[in-house]
Amino acid sequence: MSSLGYGKTLRAINFICVAPSAKSVTLVGDFNSWNPASHPMKQMPDKAWLLTVELKHGHHRYAFLVDGTLTLDPRAQGITRNDKGERVSLVPVS
Repeated sequence: MSSLGYGKTLRAINFICVAPSAKSVTLVGDFNSWNPASHPMKQMPDKAWLLTVELKHGHHRYAFLVDGTLTLDPRAQGITRNDKGERVSLVPVS
């Protein structure tokens, strides 16, 4: 297992959002300060949206912004709340 940077091991995590009719989908989470411009997702030929992000060990809160609407990931490991009290998805990285 190789470590990058300052000894923090990163793991590539695939985020998939099934929103075939969406015009835009972005990934927001505590790893990008909930910045909607930071992680735009790419629509695949099957109309699902995909983005691979390298995350460090721990639990990360995230959600999809589907045409500007905060959307939970039905495939997420769990549900928690963000700092605004909105329901968001949870992904454990080990």
